[in-house]
Amino acid sequence: MQRGGVSRKSAPPFGIRPLCFCSTMGALESGEQWIKLLDSPMEQNKQGKGGKKRQQRGPHFGGGGTEARVQSNYRLWGNDVMEVTPNPRVTGTRSFSIDYKNHCFLKDGKPFQYISGSIHYSRIPQYYWKDRLVKMYMTGLNAVQVYVPWNFHEAIQGVHNFTGDRDLEHFLNLANQTGLLVILRPGPYICAEWEMGGLPAWLLQKPNIILRSADADYLEAVSSWLAVLLPKIKPWLYINGGNIITVQVENEYGSYFACDYNYMRHLRTLFRFFLGEDVVLFTTDGNTDKEMTCGSLDGLYATVDFGTDTNITVAFKRQRRFEPQGPLVNSEFYTGWLDHWGDHHAMVGAQKVSRVLEEMLTMGASVNMYMFEGGTNFGYWNGADHDSRFRSVVTSYDYDAPLTEAGDPTEKLLAIRDVIKQFRDIPAGPMPPATPKFAYGFVTLKKIGNISSLLDTISPLGPVQSKYPLTFEEMKQYYGYMLYRTTLPHDLTEPTPLISPLNGVHDRAYVSVNGGLVSNLILGKDVLTDWKIYPLDIDAAISRGWPHSNSRKYEPSPQREPSAGPTLYMGTLQPNGLAWDTFLKLIEWTKGQVWINGVNLGRYWPGRGPQQTLYVPGPLLSTSLPNNITLLELEGAPAHLRIVFMDRPQLNATAGKS
Repeated sequence: MQRGGVSRKSAPPFGIRPLCFCSTMGALESGEQWIKLLDSPMEQNKQGKGGKKRQQRGPHFGGGGTEARVQSNYRLWGNDVMEVTPNPRVTGTRSFSIDYKNHCFLKDGKPFQYISGSIHYSRIPQYYWKDRLVKMYMTGLNAVQVYVPWNFHEAIQGVHNFTGDRDLEHFLNLANQTGLLVILRPGPYICAEWEMGGLPAWLLQKPNIILRSADADYLEAVSSWLAVLLPKIKPWLYINGGNIITVQVENEYGSYFACDYNYMRHLRTLFRFFLGEDVVLFTTDGNTDKEMTCGSLDGLYATVDFGTDTNITVAFKRQRRFEPQGPLVNSEFYTGWLDHWGDHHAMVGAQKVSRVLEEMLTMGASVNMYMFEGGTNFGYWNGADHDSRFRSVVTSYDYDAPLTEAGDPTEKLLAIRDVIKQFRDIPAGPMPPATPKFAYGFVTLKKIGNISSLLDTISPLGPVQSKYPLTFEEMKQYYGYMLYRTTLPHDLTEPTPLISPLNGVHDRAYVSVNGGLVSNLILGKDVLTDWKIYPLDIDAAISRGWPHSNSRKYEPSPQREPSAGPTLYMGTLQPNGLAWDTFLKLIEWTKGQVWINGVNLGRYWPGRGPQQTLYVPGPLLSTSLPNNITLLELEGAPAHLRIVFMDRPQLNATAGKS
């Protein structure tokens, strides 16, 4: 289903294929008055044909980078409005360095301790970036830590996207205007429970490539990417007038099997070439000797990561073995944890987090809280762990963080703020409130058709014919779904096993005969030839307005029909003048994907749990036009084709086995 990013304790990020269907056819700085949420509709004053205003467009969500209708609105806290300038710069001599003798960072020559929180712009609609950053600033943080997912910006080789929700420089600018420094983690591998750890799937077109190593093919791709990315961020370095104080090289490399110092040296050379000799480069690893040994390198300041259950003294002693002098740094202090499908929602108590944070700050350590707001794995961006067994990450990346998935302050945030008050001044003024939520209620859906009946629309280029099945990489289908179809060579008069070689299926396959869903099966090694392979571009079809543009064609069935394999459904949420955040619950639906107004909200799997609702950001909704809902159900729809929009999430249901 997803090509999952690998966990921080995991094995190599081998390519995990997307889902396939196989059918066998038998026969600012004061922080008091200036705070404003920026409008994401950038075209609100532009004119369309005939002088009429264009329908305003909202943020780019998910893997498809599509747009959605949104009602323009401003939200103000305080009395004044802050306009963000496009490229702020500070003149004069600025410096950020390490004072090894006195075991601290130096900012403009003065001792500096950062108190930071992780936020992933790739998991939050651009419309809400300012809201989240302001809440972090008002908590008392003086920095944020940011990953740059390579595949988010170069999903297709050689095609770079830094617009909309991918506008990294706009995010850096907002942080700068808010008064927050930045700790940047540009990878190229990031983990983050992100799809393939941020590595683009097209790397796997070279079947023998060794990722995260000095493999020539991998280094060539990495060098090309960093030659695009690093020059973009260089002007944003603190020493150049921006707000980036430190830059991480790779990510927890000591957890990877390769332990390839030539690879790390190559990265160090690239970072120095593009960013210069004066920027502080660092590494982050788990606090074990093996991880620190393989993950650290001369010229890169070695830091550690650990959570609330780790002995702080022991962890920092391990850092001291590799960095006898310089500041103590916990680059990932875990405020919560990730969720996997089939597990329970992870939670870490507020008092536990605040107590350990206070202990580290008392020691003079610089600390980054991972996560401070997790956000959402829209589209196909959820990753997976691949250690002793494959475990995919849920759509929500709430992480039990101080700010919820929807950006709302929690008791944990208030407890953290109380700790920070002991070490630095907190910005004056109240904490910005939670974004408003609304329960829009039930929506009834109607069937569009099963995948096989819609191929002209969702696979417009038609099938590729091949004697043997081709991989997703060979088809250049990096995300989503494909349909493989062949004809059995003879009729079967008795049950016959259909098997697959070891690792013959990556992720998940649905096998059907004559259109009827049988079950999840391992595909066979019996020689089935003459395949027709359909790459499914469902996201593109939906982003063009299908199926709602010709909805009269799809009339509701008088009664529920038996499942005929993966099937698409549609419905409409009528506007009521509000565009508030909401949470979509799929009552008795089995497993699949949901789009609203062309935006891929991500995967649902309520029977497996623990996540029961999908976060729907308010800016995605229209206040005046019907909100189009499209649903892909992979296994089996309920008797009543209904979904419901709620005003609160459900992330902690009992884990299931389905």
